[in-house]
Amino acid sequence: MPETEAETPATSAVPRRKRGRLKVFLGMSPGVGKTYEMLRAARRRKAEGLDVVVGVVETHGRKETMSLLRGLDVMPRAPIDHRGRSLMEFDLDGALARRPGLLLVDEYAHSNVPGSRHPKRWQDVEELRDAGIDVWTTLNIQHLESLSDVILRITGVRQRETVPDSLLTEADDIEVVDITPEDLRARLAEGKVYVPETARVASENFFKLENLTALRELALRRAAQTVDDQLLSHLRERGVSGPWAAGERILVLVGGDAMTASLVRTGRRMSDMMMDAPWSVAHVERPSGSRSDARSTGRLSEAFKLAEQLGGRPVTLSGDDVVRTVLDHAHRNNVTQIVIGKTRGGRLAEWTGRALATELLRKAQGVAVHVVTEGDGSAPEPTIRPGLRPGLDWRPYSAGAGFVGAATGVALLLDTRFERVDLGVIYLAAVVAAGVLNGLRPALVAATLAFLTYNFLFLQPRYSFLIGSPTDFLTLLLFWAVALGTGALAGRVREQARAAQRRAAAVSALLAASQTLSAAQDRATTARSLAEQASAAAGAGAVVLLPDGDDIVLTAASPEGVVLGADAMAAARWAWTHGEVTGHGTGTLPQTRWRFQPLQGVRGRAGVAGIDASAVAAGSDEERLALALLDQGAVALERADLAGQALESETLRRADRFRAALMNSVSHDLRTPLSTVLGSATTLIDYGATLKPEVRDDLLLSIREEAERLSRYVGDLLDMTRLEGGGLNVRTDWTDVRDALNAAADRVSRRLGRRRITRDFPPQLSMVEADPGLLEQAVVNILENAIAYSPDGTTIELAAYEDRGSVVISIEDEGRGIPTAELERVFDKFRRMEDSTDRAPDRVQGAGLGLAIAKGFVEAMRGRIAAASPIHDGPDGGKRGARILISLPKSIATHPDLL
Repeated sequence: MPETEAETPATSAVPRRKRGRLKVFLGMSPGVGKTYEMLRAARRRKAEGLDVVVGVVETHGRKETMSLLRGLDVMPRAPIDHRGRSLMEFDLDGALARRPGLLLVDEYAHSNVPGSRHPKRWQDVEELRDAGIDVWTTLNIQHLESLSDVILRITGVRQRETVPDSLLTEADDIEVVDITPEDLRARLAEGKVYVPETARVASENFFKLENLTALRELALRRAAQTVDDQLLSHLRERGVSGPWAAGERILVLVGGDAMTASLVRTGRRMSDMMMDAPWSVAHVERPSGSRSDARSTGRLSEAFKLAEQLGGRPVTLSGDDVVRTVLDHAHRNNVTQIVIGKTRGGRLAEWTGRALATELLRKAQGVAVHVVTEGDGSAPEPTIRPGLRPGLDWRPYSAGAGFVGAATGVALLLDTRFERVDLGVIYLAAVVAAGVLNGLRPALVAATLAFLTYNFLFLQPRYSFLIGSPTDFLTLLLFWAVALGTGALAGRVREQARAAQRRAAAVSALLAASQTLSAAQDRATTARSLAEQASAAAGAGAVVLLPDGDDIVLTAASPEGVVLGADAMAAARWAWTHGEVTGHGTGTLPQTRWRFQPLQGVRGRAGVAGIDASAVAAGSDEERLALALLDQGAVALERADLAGQALESETLRRADRFRAALMNSVSHDLRTPLSTVLGSATTLIDYGATLKPEVRDDLLLSIREEAERLSRYVGDLLDMTRLEGGGLNVRTDWTDVRDALNAAADRVSRRLGRRRITRDFPPQLSMVEADPGLLEQAVVNILENAIAYSPDGTTIELAAYEDRGSVVISIEDEGRGIPTAELERVFDKFRRMEDSTDRAPDRVQGAGLGLAIAKGFVEAMRGRIAAASPIHDGPDGGKRGARILISLPKSIATHPDLL
């Protein structure tokens, strides 16, 4: 059977300080001396030189306790405004800033004033420990979450302030402060615990001798269990083998009823008794069953959260056969203990053998089944009076009555025209129609109404509700049987169809979201898509915050215009820093209406997503779908990060290649012209007076040519640097390409030698949007390349023409051409032919950047460039020459009749 597991946020990859140690002074009840003993031990540590600070201590007016505070550094409390009053609470931020060596924080289970950063003091302690601060605290055994039901049965008092058991299990040290119940009652009578009047009432209720004895046993057993857990951990770390009860695994089944929370706590207690055995909480969803109501869904959501707090693992199973689904999961996961609840009632199901507990006990093999009964002390469930039942839809019942009315009309018509007509079949058809279309309950109502109408109008005695014969009673039973059958089957089919529609909608939403997120190319686009998809899935607002330096910023929101307040941003930053779910409905900053979840990818945290949880029902299909989308979004954001890093790496790799090729080129192409210039200048300085005029002129010409060559080379390097660095600034304007071609031809005229340039331009040519300077420089580079590889006495043709969508520039030479294998790479950087004809055959001219720069300039103007070779017949019968074509797009295509 398919199953899904609720996941907890992964631990952050961000380096953190060494976690602070926690010591718990554990007692069986108030008044045993936990705070007194903690202060005595703290004074001893202070005498040893440790920096000890009292964060918060409740003395309750006890003189002995107050005397121990003398000489200790006590932090002032912080005021918090609540309902117009200023209440004093523990100063968490002050303690984090003070960073003492040891901090005393009394009353571990204390509930903070609304508006504090955390609802519970134990969460303050966890933040202090995360900051590397050692903490000592006090705790009464009745405040453990898993024991709240046990404490209720023992004392009759339900504890509202509780601490997750896992925190006590993970404590570094536990010191049990213990006195006998008789001594505690004596202290109570002496007024050392409460004032006399309060002490008298307490001794008759909570502080009964039997209550204290039971609480003492719980405290001692829990401390012993923790010590045993620590011993096992120590043995495992040392690799010491031992007879550990590692094979026990517990599965707690919950169904969203009133016992759900109690069953979760029972599972935790069983785990403690079985050497901290792994345990999970499972709920079975029936695809063919009716959809859970809002109350059951809320209970399941709270149960899963409670299981996570207590160290359990929430699991959702799916299957029509609940027993088979549970047992299959148990066998696959080596479950040895199953815990199930049994509520009052359901005696008929037990007699017929269909009760879940009975079925499990009958079919389970090799698994222990623990049945927990509903206690008398359970909190009463609020009842809904029939007249106030919310959401009752009368339309199906009205439709059933309508079917019966239509059947009555047809029956009356047939009864007047025909004799011996079985009119009951007509009413039976009405009952079937009501069951098929509207389900079981409307069908039962329609069956009852049909029988009463049929009996009143057509059965003897007529116009009376008296049943005249036993067969008439059988007719009623038949109507009800048909209603039950058709209604149940129709309802089941309808629920299956609805479940299939919900699953199909969820799969379609996930598929659409996956496609949308996969198409996003960068983080901002991915965040925007994720916010839109999560908002659509949850039916509420959604935001995505991404890291920016040391902080996170609101990057995307749906609907747009969402602004996060200071409390929401604080919750989002906490989720980012600590990797925890924060905000509405959580234990951290719950006063905001947003719930923030860290987006945990494979490699680390990619950001934080928030959903307006005040508009989404806890545990609903919408919430689960939105959370699934957030998981996909985390991977998509990480993929966008990786794509950006890959692009950056590729850019760096190309830059390294460019740098290496540049250095290789510089080693020759700069040194050669500089050597020529230096040698010619030195000769002129040393021997200028003795040189012949023609020799002097030749040396000066060499200096000028090499200086021009050096200038072109440096210009090419600067142009390529602009292209590689993305710093090319294209200034487009309406341009007549003939002007740019003429200017380029004039610039290279001095280097033609005995070559010539012909120009073939039409009298009328459309103008294009281009950068005249870049276009001219691109043509100059191509012409210089043609000159370098064309022999003297040849012609270079410069032409321009146009077609419907573009203006084309053609530059042809009569050189030896470009080998076919080189045509695709002729525009690569540092690509040069073996020799040129401008200088000596063994000298390679230029850095091989001219055509690459021309290509970059043309493409920056949205144009295209290509090469073709050979194009001419040579004198030896071979093929020669090369043609470079530049195509620049027109803004508006020209009509064929105008060309």
